[in-house]
Order: sequence, then C-alpha cells, then structure tokens
Amino acid sequence: MNDIPAPAPTTIRKMRIGIVAAAALTGLLVLYLVNYYPRTNTAVVFANYIGIAPQVDGPITHFHVKDNQLVKAGDLLFEIDDRPFRYALERAKSEQQTLEGQIVDLRRTIASQESGVSVSQANTHSAQADLSRYSASVDEAKADVANSEQGVARAKAEWTYASNNLHRVEPLLAKQFVTADQVDRARTQEVAQAQALKQAESQLKLSQARLLSAQAQFDRAKAVYTQSQAQLQQSRHAVTTLEPLTAQRSAREAAVETAQYNFDNCRVYAPFDARVTNLILSEGAYAHTGQQIFTLIDARTWWAIGNFRETQLKHITPGMKADVYALSRPNVRLHGIVDSIGFGVTPSKDVISNLGSGLPDVERTLNWVQLASRYPVRVRITDTSADTLRLGETAVIVIRGF
Repeated sequence: MNDIPAPAPTTIRKMRIGIVAAAALTGLLVLYLVNYYPRTNTAVVFANYIGIAPQVDGPITHFHVKDNQLVKAGDLLFEIDDRPFRYALERAKSEQQTLEGQIVDLRRTIASQESGVSVSQANTHSAQADLSRYSASVDEAKADVANSEQGVARAKAEWTYASNNLHRVEPLLAKQFVTADQVDRARTQEVAQAQALKQAESQLKLSQARLLSAQAQFDRAKAVYTQSQAQLQQSRHAVTTLEPLTAQRSAREAAVETAQYNFDNCRVYAPFDARVTNLILSEGAYAHTGQQIFTLIDARTWWAIGNFRETQLKHITPGMKADVYALSRPNVRLHGIVDSIGFGVTPSKDVISNLGSGLPDVERTLNWVQLASRYPVRVRITDTSADTLRLGETAVIVIRGF
C-alpha cells in the first residue's frame, strides 16, 4: 500500500485562508439577509372572530351547522322557537289595524258632526234672516200704528168740528136763520165724520194688533236665533278630534316593528364567510339573549402576526411583500403583504421599573445584556387557499421587500 503524500505547507495555508474567507462571506451574507430580509419563526396565524349570541330568548329547535363547518354569508345557522314571537307580531298587527279602524270610524263621526255644524250654521243664518224680516215687520207695524193714530186724530177733529157745527146750526133753525136743508147737511156731515172716526179707530186697533203680532213674531224669531246660536256652539264643541288616536300610531308602528324584529331574530344567519367553532350545545337547549352559543372565525381575511426586534423595524414598511409558512404545512409558501407595524408594547420592568402611584419602584439589579424590544408586525395573507389555516397555529414570516 502506497503512502499518500502530505500536502505542501503552502497548499494548507491556502485552504485555511479559503475556509476563513468562505466563513466570513457566509457570515456577511447571513447578516445582510437578517437585516434586510427580516424573519421570525414565532409568528401566530390570526383571524377575526365573533361570538354568536341570539337576540331573543327561547329553546333552539334546529341546528343547521356542525362544529368546525365552513359556512357562507347568509347561511342559516340555527332556529329558535318562533311561536311566541309570531303570536306577539299578530297581536301587534291586530292592535294596529284596530287603531286604524277606530280612526276611520272617528273620521266618519267627525264628518257627521261637521255636517251638524253646517246645518246649525244654516239654521242660524235662517233664524237671523227671519229676525231681520220680523224686525222690519215690527218697524212697518209701528209706522202703520203711527199713521192710524194720526188718522184717528184727524177723524176725531173733523167729527168734533161737524158735531159743534150741528149744535150751532140746530138752534138757528127755530129762529129761521138757517134752513132745514142746512141743518140736515150739518147732521149728515156729523154722522159721516162719526163713522169715519169709528173706522179710523178700528184701523188703529188693527194696526196695533198687527204690531203686537209682529212684535210676537220678532220675539219668537229672536228666541229661535238665540237657540240656533247655542246649538251651533254646542255642535262645534261636540266635534271630536283625531289627535288622541293619531298620536298612538307611532307607538303601534313601533310595537309592530319590534315584534317583527324579534320574530326575524328567531332565525340566525351567518354575517360573513366563516368557520364554526366551539359548538357545544344541541337542539332543545334554551338560548338566552346575549349568551354566546358558538364562535365564528372570519374566513375572509387571515393574518400572520410576528414579533420583530426594534432594530429590524427600519427595514419593514407597510406594503412590503412577505412569505408565510405555517408549521402544519412547512413546505407550502403563502404570500402576504405587511399591513401594519405595532407602535406600542408594555415596557419591561427591568428597564424602567414599575410605573404606578407614588414613587417609581426601581429594581436594584444590573443587567449586563440589554435585549432589544420586539414589536408585532401584521402580515395579511393574500393566497386564496388560506381558508385551510387555523387560528392560533405557529408560522414563520419572511419579509421579502417590495
């Protein structure tokens, strides 16, 4: 067996220099990649989630989903017994319809009452016209009485003159100062004037009777007019208003809308594409308002949240591209975009002590090694296949730049 010759000292020295140079170059490359392409292997997959709780109380009659099922927006999740709420909705609608019927009936009553007011107004106008007419009749009858009184006075004066003339002429007939014919004419004139006086007195009585009749009619018309005015005021005050009923419309409408809202909430639908989780109840369980039934994980958007050292943040900017590797599938690269960088973490007690009321509580220790603070960076995963991720699983984030 031949011995292998040992390398020359020059060759060994070159090999050592090459190894050292390769190690230095590798270290520089690693340092460059770490600084300009930051990464972390302690990231966590995260998604928004909400607790599904009913808005009404009642027993659950049907579950339409299973635990860990993927649902789409608008899918029916579960149903609550809707019979009490359906009855309440029907009762609210019935009360609303009853109110509307009462309003319609009251409008008819008001229309009838307003017609009564119109009739009363017409009667008042008619009574006022009769009052004016009878007032004119009274004035006319008073004028007739005045004329009749003047006629009686004139007829009485003429009869007095004729009677005196007769009494003067009759004694002169015996002395033959006048003729018998003159005496007869004087007697005829006296009789005629006496008849005229009686007629004038009869006319006066007739005029006075007419005046009394006209006055009585006027008084009766005045009473009728007063009564018609009273009836008009009474009919006006009797007109009913709609305000007490129309004011109830808002309350009845609100009652119907509330009953409809409760009835609709007996069926709970998915608000977005999500994954059902933590479903631990079954049909027949009694649901309480606001009490969580299960959780929905929002499957529309997924993030990976990782903590990066503060010395690396200057190389990370929102909008940068990033790669995400979930530990459940380490060979699958998911693409993402940096959404935001955290601006606050709880300060370390070893650095600034405890902050609180009173004096600061400073630890009497000395740390020779100062660790950099870490801030959360949120990376939004853009791959459509991200719906297979699980909330809380560990991931690796590598920032790739723009």
